[in-house]
Amino acid sequence: MGEEYLNDLRKWATELVHKGEQGEAVGLARVVELVAKAFAVQHHEVAILARASDERFLKFLVPENLRTVGQIPLSSTNSLAARTVKDGRAEIINHFSVVPHASVFEAVPMVDEQRGEAIQKIMSVPITLDGDVIGVIQVSRKAGAAADAGPDFTHPQLRQLKGIADAIAPCIPLCAKE
Repeated sequence: MGEEYLNDLRKWATELVHKGEQGEAVGLARVVELVAKAFAVQHHEVAILARASDERFLKFLVPENLRTVGQIPLSSTNSLAARTVKDGRAEIINHFSVVPHASVFEAVPMVDEQRGEAIQKIMSVPITLDGDVIGVIQVSRKAGAAADAGPDFTHPQLRQLKGIADAIAPCIPLCAKE
């Protein structure tokens, strides 16, 4: 993702914060669109989670159909998202399907009521605001097998995702209010 995309995201986030202050509904569709395009993934392979108001859970902001499925306890020992919050560290796992993890969200149908495919590769980045981790952005590649999931994620891509997380951080609290 080029600098022009990051500048667009920063501008979008600033406008969104302003709109949110005016009581308008705040959504993340534009972010998902840009991230999916930048990393050549499907929209449902982009997840943005925010800390719940009680600070003990993460809740999905996107994909939309995971918002009502449940939350991830930050106490979870096998959740990459929870670990990302606790450690405050970005991570790439290009062999995710063989790593022990909670797969309940992968089973949720994303397209045409078909069972979701397994996450084969994933990047997970903390979203920080004023020094606090307020959420997580994850980009994954899903497929029936690792060989079908596309190219491995790279460290330059992880840095790009961190730039995106920094750009959208100011609007995450507004999006989490909905």
